[in-house]
This record gives sequence, C-alpha cells and structure tokens, in this order.
Amino acid sequence: MGQLLAFLWGLVFETTFVFGIPSCSADGQLALYYFCNLTQIPQVPNTTINLLLSYNYVSVINATSFPLLENLQLLELGSQKTPLIIGKEAFRNLPNLRVLDMGYNQIKFLHTDAFQGLTNLTELQLFHCGLSDFILKDGYFRNLSSLAVLNLSKNQIQSLHLHPSFGDLKSLESIDLSQNLISLVCERDLEIFQGKRFSLFSLAYNILYSRVSVNWEECMNPFKSMFLEILDVSGNGWTVDITRDFCHAINGTKISSLLLGHHIMGAGFGFHNMKEPDQDTFAALGMSSVLNMDISFGFIFFLDFHLFKMLKKLKVLNLSYNKINKIAKEAFYGLANLQILNLSYNLLGELYESDFYGMSNVAYIDLQRNHIGVIQKDTFNHLNNLKTLDLRDNAMNTVSFLPNLDNAYLSGNKLVSFQNLHIRAEFLDLAVNRLENLGDLYILLQISGLKLLILNQNRFSYCHQTYVSSKNHSLEQLYLSENMLQLVWQAGSCLDVFKGLSNLKLLFLNNNYLNFLPPGVFSDLTALQILSLDGNKLTSLSPGDLPANLRVLLLSQNHLLSPDPTIFASLSYLDITHNKYICECETKNFIIWLNQTNVTMLGSSEDVYCTYPDSFFGVSLFSISTESCDEEKTIQFINFSLFIFFTTILTLFLTAVVMFTKFRGFCFFLWHKMVQRLVFKNHSQGVKEDQYKYDAYLCFSNKDFKWIQNAFLNHLDSRYNSENRFNLCFEDRDFLPGEDHINNIHDAIWRSKKTICIVTRHFLKDGWCIEAFNLAQSRYFSDLKDVLIMVVAGSLSQYQLMKYPPIRIFVQRQPYLRWPEDLQDVGWFLSKLSQCILTKKEEKKKSNNISLQTVATIS
Repeated sequence: MGQLLAFLWGLVFETTFVFGIPSCSADGQLALYYFCNLTQIPQVPNTTINLLLSYNYVSVINATSFPLLENLQLLELGSQKTPLIIGKEAFRNLPNLRVLDMGYNQIKFLHTDAFQGLTNLTELQLFHCGLSDFILKDGYFRNLSSLAVLNLSKNQIQSLHLHPSFGDLKSLESIDLSQNLISLVCERDLEIFQGKRFSLFSLAYNILYSRVSVNWEECMNPFKSMFLEILDVSGNGWTVDITRDFCHAINGTKISSLLLGHHIMGAGFGFHNMKEPDQDTFAALGMSSVLNMDISFGFIFFLDFHLFKMLKKLKVLNLSYNKINKIAKEAFYGLANLQILNLSYNLLGELYESDFYGMSNVAYIDLQRNHIGVIQKDTFNHLNNLKTLDLRDNAMNTVSFLPNLDNAYLSGNKLVSFQNLHIRAEFLDLAVNRLENLGDLYILLQISGLKLLILNQNRFSYCHQTYVSSKNHSLEQLYLSENMLQLVWQAGSCLDVFKGLSNLKLLFLNNNYLNFLPPGVFSDLTALQILSLDGNKLTSLSPGDLPANLRVLLLSQNHLLSPDPTIFASLSYLDITHNKYICECETKNFIIWLNQTNVTMLGSSEDVYCTYPDSFFGVSLFSISTESCDEEKTIQFINFSLFIFFTTILTLFLTAVVMFTKFRGFCFFLWHKMVQRLVFKNHSQGVKEDQYKYDAYLCFSNKDFKWIQNAFLNHLDSRYNSENRFNLCFEDRDFLPGEDHINNIHDAIWRSKKTICIVTRHFLKDGWCIEAFNLAQSRYFSDLKDVLIMVVAGSLSQYQLMKYPPIRIFVQRQPYLRWPEDLQDVGWFLSKLSQCILTKKEEKKKSNNISLQTVATIS
C-alpha cells in the first residue's frame, strides 16, 4: 500500500508540468486540469483542442456546462471523485469532438440523449462506469454516425440486447465488451451486425458459455456473416468441450485472429481429470481461415497427434504459458503456412526430430523459458525457412543441433564451450552462459555471415587459443560486457582477439575489471564507431589506444585521474562521468579542453567532478578556474630544486644506513676492541665480591648443552678461554655430585651475582629448569635485587612463554633478551649480555602491589 501511495503521489507530481505546461492552466490549444479539485467545467479559450479534466469533483454535466468550443477534439472526463450525472445533450457545445473519455467514473444518471449532437465523435470510452444492460438496449448511441471505437469494458452488462440504432453505426469497427458479466451470446443477439467488418470484437473475461447450458442448435452462430480481424474470447474459463462446441458454432465466419487465452483446457502437470485438446477441438476453424490463434495461459500438457491438422492457413500459433511437456509425432502436421510458433514458458525438457514435422514454412520458433536440456541433432534441420530460433533460459550445454539461421537466441543456458560448430547466422546471442575460455571467441568468429554477437555476462577469464585470428569482414557489433577480460590480458593471452574485424562498428567492453588496454589491441578496428569501456578501472589512456575513426566513447565509472585531452579530440560524443579526477594544475589542459571542446558530452556536467583534493571534492570540472596555475610554476621550480637537494642528502644518509646494516658485525667488532682498550684496560679479569663465588649461574636444559657451549661458554666463561672475563656456574661442571638437586640449584642461585636462564623449547619442557627459574625470581622478592636475566632462543612466541606462570610474572615485570637471528649480531648480543651481568640494580622496597612493565624484546 505504501508503494502504491508513493506511486500515486509521484503521478500527481509528474502531472504538475505534463505536456510542458503547469497543471490547472490552459495555453490556447491544451487545457490541463488534472487534480485541480474542480466541481464544474472551467472557462477555457475557444481555441482549445485538448481538454483534460480527469481526477476532479465534477458531479453534473448538462447542456450549459461547456462553453462553445468548436475546435475541441479530445475531452477527458474520467476518474471523477464523485458520482456523475450526465444530462440531455450534455456535449452539444462540442460539435467537432473526436474522442470522449469518461472511463472510471461512477455514473449515477445518464440521459438517453446525453451524446446527441456528437456527429463527429469517433471514439467513446465508457469503461468501468457501472453501466448495465440499458446502455445497449435504450438507444444511447443514436445518430453517432462517425463512431468507430466503443469501449464498454469493466461494466455490469449481462446480456446483449442491442437497440436498432446500432444498425446505423456504419463506422463502428471496434467494440470492447470484456470484463462484464455476459454469459450467453447467440445469433439473434448480434443479428444487427451481420455483414459488418470489425477490427476488434472483444468478449474476453466474461462468463461466456461457462456457467450456462447452451443449446447450440438454437443459439447458432453469434458472428454469422461477419468479418472479424480480432475475436477475443479469452479468459472465459473454457474447457475442451466448450472450445470445441464454440468452434463448430462459428464455422465459416471469417476470423483473422482468434484469442482463446487464459483457458482451462488440458490436464496440467500431474493431473488427469481434465481433457487435453484433440483432433476435433479446433477442426471446425478450418473454414474460418484463421491466421492467428492464441491458446496461451492454460494447462495443456500434451500436444496430440494432428492436433492442428485443419488449420491450413494458420500463420501464427501461440501456445505459451501452458504446461506442455510432450509433443506427439506430427502434432503440428498440416500447418504448412505457419510462420511463427510460440512455445515459450512451458515444461519441455527434450526435443526430438519428429516434434516439428509439418511446418515447412515456419520462420520463427520461440522456446524460451522451458527446461530444455537435450535436443536431437536434426530437430530443426528440415525446417528450411527457419530464420529465428529463441532458446533463451533453458538448460542446454551444447549447440550441435543448430541449423543455419539468421537469428539464434541462446542466452541463459549452460554452454561451456564450442566444438565442431559449422553454422551460418547473422545474429547470435550467447549471453549469461558459462563460457570461460576467450579462445571460444575465435571459433565463433569463423561463423559465416555473422553480424551481431552477444557474449555478455559469461565468465571469460583465460584463453586457450585453438584457432588463429580470423579476418571476419561481416561482424558489425560485438558485446563482451560483464566478463573478466582483465585476467586474460593480464596474462598476456588473446591480445589479437580483435584482429581482422575490419567492419566492426560497435564494441562493448564495459564491466570487465580492465585497468589497462594492451597496446594495439584495437589497431585493426578501422571502422569502429562506438566503444563502451564503462564500469572498468582504467586510470589513464595513452595516445594510440583508441581507433582513429571512433566517434562515440563511453568511459563513465572508471578511475581516470588526469586524462590527456588530445586522446578525445576526434570524438563526436564522450561520456566521462563518475570518474576520480584530480583537480590540480596537472589537470589544467584537460579542464580547459572541457570548456572549449566541440565534443558532445553525454550525461550531466555535474557528474564530471573532482575527487581530490578534499577541498574540491564534488565540484564540477566545468566550474574549476585554472588562472592560479601559472603563478605556481615558479614555486614548482623552487620546490623541484629543494626536492633534488634533499633527495641527494637523503640518498647519502640511506646509503650510510644500508652500509652499516650490512656490515654491522664488523663495525661492532671494531667498536668493542676500542672500548676494551679504553675502558677495561685496568680491570682485572675474574674480580668477585667476597660473598659471591660466581659472576652468574647459567641455567639451561642439558639437551641444549652443545649449542650453549658454542654460543655462550666459549665466549663468556674464563675457564673455557682465559681471555673471557666471567666465572660462570652450570650444572654439568659445578654441581656437587650426590647432593640433593634442589639444594645445588639453590646454592648456585644464591652464590652467583646473576642467574641467566636460556629459555628454549627444551627449557620449557624441563621441570628442573622451570623450578630454577622460579627460585631465581624468588630472590628478587626477597632481596629486591634484579638478579634474573632471561634469554629466549629459537622461534618461541609470546603466547608460548605466557603459558608458564613464573615466566609470565617475569615478562610482565621487566624486559628480556632474545638470541639474534643474524649471526653478525651475535657479538653485539654477547656484549649486551655482559653489561647485564655487570650492572647492579636494586629495587626500593614498595608496598605489596608490584607494578607491571610492558615487555620489550631485544632482537
């Protein structure tokens, strides 16, 4: 309901300026008064030709309601919002009125002479006015000698008792009685129309013959001796029996088009309680020379043998929107003149060679929206005049059945490739399939006479080329939209895909994720006039990218930043809306060109806007001034000079940093030697305080001993090398044999200045190592001395360390060291560790709350 109201309000809004003039006004020839709350006819100029008064509150129309309007030809009085009373000769002041539209009114009273005086009236619309049988039997249309079209649809008419004055309506050629309540029409009811020709006679959507028992011997032919271009009796709920009886009754009446749609013939899918049409159902129509028959929107499941045998002159047959699943052999036998067959929107799954036998002249077969997955190879080959085959939205994965055609619609299927394709076609639609190999395009270009090829919405993403590029001089239009050509060309494949297409005039490549165009990819397209590159990711175009004769270029919704205007100089039409333009001086030439060019810009100028800098975001390029860009040239020169100077300085600095990084091990060796000579030359090695026996206790897992020996002991322990300065303690050498192990650990920790824990994966799995770590940490809480040094070696993550409570407490309190990954950093690391052993740190006694530090790793 909300959407409906929105639509109606939109309709009101749109009509405020319909036909170029504001509502509730007149401009001399047109008077527009929609939704103006009028209660009576307004005074309009006598030159008015069209008077539109719908959607008002006019309640009475009589002989004095209208001023004399001799030029008025069209009057709309429909959809008044109040019941309408129409008096005698209500329109007498409109002598030249041609069209009177009073539809969708609630006519409270209609005088018998209401339409008198309208001798030039050709069309009268009285649909949905609540009229009953009296409108036909009481002579309302007397003297309307020019009346050609009478619309009485959507009323309450129940029977056709026509006033004798209908015989005087010599010009009447169209009468619409659809959507009434007519249940029976016999020969006597329409006898007055015998000998007449009607372009349309509609009795659709009544209850005609479906709720009454008809004695056709008495009723006879209601359309006797008439010629009907269109007889519409659809929507009356006809079964096979009713349809057969009606066809027999009208036998001999000349009917060009018979509309029987919205019927209930056929069993439908899965039911057997309703009859299917048989050979006798339409047989009597053979004498009526029917050219067009519509049997759509029903429940036909099976097309029987020789079903249409007698319809020898039939040219158009519409069987769409049924439930057709089976076609009997020779079901279409006898339709030698049939040109168009519509079987769309049915339940066909397979087609066989015998299905279309008998239609030697058929030119167009519509089979879209079925479930066709299998078609026998020669199903269409015997149809020598077939020009158009529509198989859209089915389930086919091969096209081996295709004959030579002018037009083939195959979109919306499951095609994945083409093999041994030998056909002729001018128009080929293969959109919305599953084609992935762009090499298939080379195969399709071999088709003789192909003029238009549609390959939109496939999956082209790679190219395995089995055919060389072909010189196809017939192809004029090629659609490759919404694929993934970027992946193909990015891989360097199929770069000559357009080679030889010398007659191609239109090429669509929009929405292909393109961020570049391969050089020369369009070089052979000498006749190309229209090129669409919309919806890609192009940031720039280079001279030579576009064909020389191009006239229309669509480049909207790309990522163009600062285009070169010379590329567009030869165009006639250009769409460059919704790009990402940079509005700085580098875009000056492009902005100037936009305001001076003769190229016609498609789209709104407001959609050609800046995206950078932020201060210009959304501003149209057509309103940007470039005067300040000249003043910036000097500043740009100075900026460039400064840029060169600082770039040189930065380059030298970065070179020094890189050299230091590359040879930092050697640099540290030199620095270490210098420090030893200047700082430690007077220090004696192995000096200990009286209360400590060792400089440090080295705690590690025995499984890591070999690596510890090479990495630490050889470079730090004085008993391994006399040049080393530290007296270290470790289990394998210094623990007392036979002593309790926990006591050995305790003595080693308390008799050493520092404890160094080498944490590895083996360390974390060794319970004695974890216990030693815990005891070393307890010394901190006892003496308030930072005596624990943790070194992490190997690829241990922070998460792995935090799983162990003693280690978690430590890393939350203070930083730890990490063994370097680069060997040239080992010397620096050992120096850092030596400083940590020599450093004395004491913590002041604090309250019971211990502050946590952020973990800082050294790498």
